[in-house]
Amino acid sequence: MKTVMVTGCSSGFGLEIARHFLDRDWRVVATMRTPREDVLPRSDRLRLLALDVTDAESIRRAVEAAGPIDVLVNNAGIGMLNALEGTPMETVREIFETNTLGTIAMTQAVLPQLRRRRSGVVVNVTSSVTLRSLPLLSVYTASKAAVNAFTESLALELQPFDVRMRLVLPGRAPETRFGDNARTRMPDGFPEAYADLAQRVFAEWAQSSAVTRSLDVAEAVWRAATDPSCPIRLAAGADAVALAGS
Repeated sequence: MKTVMVTGCSSGFGLEIARHFLDRDWRVVATMRTPREDVLPRSDRLRLLALDVTDAESIRRAVEAAGPIDVLVNNAGIGMLNALEGTPMETVREIFETNTLGTIAMTQAVLPQLRRRRSGVVVNVTSSVTLRSLPLLSVYTASKAAVNAFTESLALELQPFDVRMRLVLPGRAPETRFGDNARTRMPDGFPEAYADLAQRVFAEWAQSSAVTRSLDVAEAVWRAATDPSCPIRLAAGADAVALAGS
């Protein structure tokens, strides 16, 4: 029986990914900043662990407690939506600490066991905003684009050890907490000079019916983890698939 470790499982994509693997008889190590036992079904194949991907000691403890794993899914991330002029550098650093450096740190912590066994997969969940630039998302996009570049370079580095790197690129997912996360990091709203632009962007999003469901992401992650022939980049969700094909 194989084991998957998933970061950021308290809600949204991570929660659905963990559930998806549980339903397919995998052992699942579901990590959260504050573990909650009420979000996933009880199972002797499920283990909940506390993990803060921005804390080196937290990473060390979680990886040690998880034991041997076959697949790491780096899903933990935080949203950000604002004009650059309205984004303090403290917030920029917070976004990169979680979305970019957290992914790199988790991957670095797990790689030794995968390399020694000469098997395993690391799946990094980024975003379809890296496929087409959008306004008001410059910092968030940069944090995710860096993970894309990191993943594709590391894939070449790990080929001799038969360890696979994969990317899953979800689209806009209204059912997740991305919007709530973004709003907490912009207490003063958009700078006045960008108010009209923000209204136009929101109006365009409201007119779009193509969105991404958490299940779309879970299915893409499952394929990335289990299908050695799949491409390194997998779009997840109707809007993301359309962007990838355009």
